[in-house]
Amino acid sequence: MIKRLSAFFFLLFSVSGIAQAEKPLIPAPPELAATAYLLIDAHTGQVLVEHDADKPISPASLTKMMTSYIVSDEIENGSIKEDDLVPISEKAWRKGGSKMFVKVGDKVPVIDLLRGVIIQSGNDASIALAEFVSGNEEVFAQVMNQQAERLGMHDTHFVNATGWPAEGHLTTVRDLGTLARALINDHPDHYKLYSEKYFSWAGINQPNRNRLLWRDSSVDGIKTGHTEEAGYCLVASAQKRGMRLVSVLVGATSDEKRVSETQALLSYGFRYYQTHKVYGRDDVLQNERVWGGKVPQVGIVPSEDVYVTIPRGGEDTIKADLIIDGELEAPLKRGDPVGKVVVTLDGKKVADVQAVVAEDVERAGFFKRIWDAFKRFFIGLFS
Repeated sequence: MIKRLSAFFFLLFSVSGIAQAEKPLIPAPPELAATAYLLIDAHTGQVLVEHDADKPISPASLTKMMTSYIVSDEIENGSIKEDDLVPISEKAWRKGGSKMFVKVGDKVPVIDLLRGVIIQSGNDASIALAEFVSGNEEVFAQVMNQQAERLGMHDTHFVNATGWPAEGHLTTVRDLGTLARALINDHPDHYKLYSEKYFSWAGINQPNRNRLLWRDSSVDGIKTGHTEEAGYCLVASAQKRGMRLVSVLVGATSDEKRVSETQALLSYGFRYYQTHKVYGRDDVLQNERVWGGKVPQVGIVPSEDVYVTIPRGGEDTIKADLIIDGELEAPLKRGDPVGKVVVTLDGKKVADVQAVVAEDVERAGFFKRIWDAFKRFFIGLFS
């Protein structure tokens, strides 16, 4: 009975236990003068601070983060190229608000328009790229919504490529945090454009509207936004001591306020938290018995590097468990999933990655398999 049921139960092995250490002291996060805000570790996705993170809000020009993400995707998959020339339509030229100052009939390289979107927050550049990618802005908005769903932005709906106020054009700061992480992790080369402080077009040199780029050398992005409905908004990212944070803040009362409140949020995260590598993808967590194999054991490793966000100095509060989904039988291929690694912090799960076989294990010869079958049978009788 035990042998038959073993396939239905997980085998649990402790990889590292919790040391009896005092928990680091962490004060309450700052209360900010904003409608909603969020602070996350860009690497792990762990939320450090949140306030009304799921409240529907108007994203204003933060919308352009998705516009640039889609353009970067199109470049990466070969649908368009950075040096493709984009014709400027009258609709793009006429659009009000912030501008790159392209003109009707101009043919502008994709990469320059991308800078116009990211650095100058150009509505004209955003519409031009939307039309180039999808034919018109309305169809591009459909692509934006499909991409949002793919990224897990389930509370977001886009109506246009610019963030121009429109009924039903809504998101949340949590979804914006998801989008910011995708920009950083999926398109690192184009993400560098967000750190550029100036861009000139048509003889007009415009500064990046993210003033944190001048105030804080650790900040290298991302995007500002402002409308009467949305207030002053800022998504920012900064990197210190191997840790990257993303902050999202909407509804501040002024440009200065969105900058100072974002600085307070980032400072809190860097002061009290750290990104900690628990295991590397080549770390052998345990050697497991393999039945019917040419070798008796095989190493089990994580499918990827395992990172967690912990209170600074709180390494001793981490616990990790290796869970194997039953007994292993040859043949096995390197990378075959056989279970998972679960990491907890103070009893709360903070990471969960597949456990995989570290190397190939070929099937043994006939007599070795028969001998293993006998051993397995007798062990089952007495276990």
